[in-house]
Amino acid sequence: MKYQLQSNTENFWTCTAGRLLALLSCTPDGLSSEEAARRLKQYGPNQVKDKSRSSLLLLFLRQFKSPITIMLIATAILSAFLGDASDMVIILTIVLISSSLSFWQEKGANKAVQQLLKLVQLRFSVIRDGCKQEVPFETAVPGDIIYLSAGDIIPADCLLLDANGLFVDEATFTGETFPVEKRTGVVAADAPLMKRSNSLLMGSSIVSGKGTALVVHTGEFTEFGKIAASLQLAAVETGFERGIRRFGYLLMELTLLLVLSIFAINVLLHKPPLDAFLFSLALAVGLTPQLLPAIVSINLSTGAARMAAKNVVVKRLSSIENLGSVNVLCSDKTGTLTEGRVVLKEALDAAGNASRKVAEYARINAALQQGFHNPIDQAITTAFAGCRGNDTVLGEIPYDFIRKRLTIQVADGAGSLMITKGAFKEVLGCCSFVETGTGVEPLSASIAGLEERFRILSNEGVRTLGIAYRKPVSASVISREDEKDMIFLGYITFFDPLKADIVATIKQLHESGVVLKVITGDNAFVSARMAENIGLKGAAILTGPELRNISDPALVQRVRQVEVFAEMEPNQKERIIRALKKAGCIVGYMGDGINDASALHVADVGISVDSAADVAKQAADIVLLKRDLGVLLDGIIEGRKTFANTMKYIFIATSANFGNMFSMAGASLFLSFLPLLPKQILLTNLLTDFPETAISKDNVDGRFIKGPQHWDLTFIRKFMIVFGLLSSVFDYLTFGVLLFLLHADEKAFQSGWFTESVISAVLVLLIVRTRLSVFKSRPGKLLAWAAIAIVLITLLLPFTPVGFFFGFVALPFPFYVWMAGIVLCYAACAEFAKRRFYHKITRHE
Repeated sequence: MKYQLQSNTENFWTCTAGRLLALLSCTPDGLSSEEAARRLKQYGPNQVKDKSRSSLLLLFLRQFKSPITIMLIATAILSAFLGDASDMVIILTIVLISSSLSFWQEKGANKAVQQLLKLVQLRFSVIRDGCKQEVPFETAVPGDIIYLSAGDIIPADCLLLDANGLFVDEATFTGETFPVEKRTGVVAADAPLMKRSNSLLMGSSIVSGKGTALVVHTGEFTEFGKIAASLQLAAVETGFERGIRRFGYLLMELTLLLVLSIFAINVLLHKPPLDAFLFSLALAVGLTPQLLPAIVSINLSTGAARMAAKNVVVKRLSSIENLGSVNVLCSDKTGTLTEGRVVLKEALDAAGNASRKVAEYARINAALQQGFHNPIDQAITTAFAGCRGNDTVLGEIPYDFIRKRLTIQVADGAGSLMITKGAFKEVLGCCSFVETGTGVEPLSASIAGLEERFRILSNEGVRTLGIAYRKPVSASVISREDEKDMIFLGYITFFDPLKADIVATIKQLHESGVVLKVITGDNAFVSARMAENIGLKGAAILTGPELRNISDPALVQRVRQVEVFAEMEPNQKERIIRALKKAGCIVGYMGDGINDASALHVADVGISVDSAADVAKQAADIVLLKRDLGVLLDGIIEGRKTFANTMKYIFIATSANFGNMFSMAGASLFLSFLPLLPKQILLTNLLTDFPETAISKDNVDGRFIKGPQHWDLTFIRKFMIVFGLLSSVFDYLTFGVLLFLLHADEKAFQSGWFTESVISAVLVLLIVRTRLSVFKSRPGKLLAWAAIAIVLITLLLPFTPVGFFFGFVALPFPFYVWMAGIVLCYAACAEFAKRRFYHKITRHE
């Protein structure tokens, strides 16, 4: 039944509404809840399978995809064939522990993200049991009758049943920038996607107008589902992901050079080839921060949980670090800088006097329109509740972002009346007359005075709309062509109070290294007054018409200096974001409207709110559960903490590992035995990595989160060389003490260096995790306890059967005295080197 039905409706755009309703066994009154539940069970949830959500088995197997890990496994198997089964067991066990830890953390991170995403679930309007309901996208089934209006995301592939000025953004499918108009009717079977004017596709969005539609295909049977099944598009790479990738290239170059050189030298020195190969591979594993994916997952999931506690929901984990790197925040003003509570001030006639007629006409337009009900319409209907508003609606031309006005046709005695409300310039543009105290006069004589009054009102900081009317030429339902030769009636003015703490919040943003840029559709006069009120006195303002005359290269040069962008169109917002990114900024964009979707998508971090239009929430990386710049600032600080803790691991792991591997490589050249066996190297790597998994809970110095942080491979390379070489100096000192003062044999040498290497790595971890003195910056409790646990395990291990299995022996007391002295001396030198290193770096910044 399921597949036959889908086949019958494959080319549904060729069917009439009646035929399709019959094929789907439904009526224009919608489905019952019981029938909808039965169809949901039959067809499955309305969602496209996400290949990124792998099964637990695939997630576990993915931890072994590293080429080095694969080579280690292959070599362990080879060891078994050569009779060294114990080495095989030890190597495989350590690799399994490391990979299992990474798997566990990634699994936890994925689960945390899924729980957070439930907070921003998308919903749509449908007729169930004869009444309109809001239900989740996943519950849409073939046969549902759905309502659509501006801002909605279309939940499934549908046939249009009724439309009134319905314009849809189908850029995802057709690549066309401008919205396309949808109409009822029948389309030829061979019509391409962009020509199917009666069809609505899952994932596209309503730009303006309203309509009802019949759900035909859901989930994998939609056009979107077919595309997703054949091609998994990768998400846009974030700055942090790009940094990780480049860092990986750096490590790959060092690893390959090290493996090939050490293996060749040891073979030339007539050491067993298999041992030399295992040793060089173990060095490579030691140099590579093998737990980096796990550490990143731990840090991101921990950061996401902390941000959720502060009303910030992260939809894409990798965007957390990008949020911490943001140095430019672009935002609209309504609801973010202001209360988002539109208050109607007054209704004025063309001469600027209070007018009952303007109030009545404004209420008719606001109360009877059937499209997207915005705060302005609500303010009008509330303020003018006692005015005329029970007229019969004959027609409507919905609001769109090109015309910027909305027109209602109502019955008026023997004929009808058109009433238009919208942006002052756009309303005035369709007028030929003006109503004055003495009657209706040609507009030409009054236009200068009307524009001057608009400027005066705007300079007072109020938003001003225009009201116009006329009698239609014919009695038929109106169309856009009828919006001409209208009579300008007057003004409606509104104000939106600033948030009480917004000035202080903007100051905190600036002190945190984040520049606020306001992008708004309001006119330049209102925007200038708003900028002055929030503390941006003398702000540079660029308007939409001016922007159209600026080339892209010129905009890149100018965009940094502009603080307020006024009278902007949706595509211009996107252009501003792209220019800022080309100028070297890390850009966060905060928006909640239909016209913000494209800008949210191209920003480094798209930020929306839970009350936003569906299309805005879908495009955003981060969703605020409370619309407040203060909440966003908290999120930025948490992002910086997450970035800081991730970078700590990279600094610590690469420098310590580089030093140890350099020491072992050098020691292997003059020792008659390997300084550490391959299995001992892997164990050393595992033990030193363990406390580093607690870095996500570590405290972060306040000075580190005062400004945006960015990837700097040059800095990482310098840090790795300086502290790696410092580590090697004390390693070679340890070699000298063990060989020439303590006269250690092979096992005692390996046991002594293992003890010194692990304990010194743990102690130096606590030193280099902060730029401050180790006594002024306390580590997190979890990190401190993990460090203590590893030190105790390292000291006790040689006295246990496990230690004997790894080839260690118990050491005499003098060995521990010397090792303690070397470790303390190393710690003191590391603290001194850290101060000198950061002092030099700071001086050159």
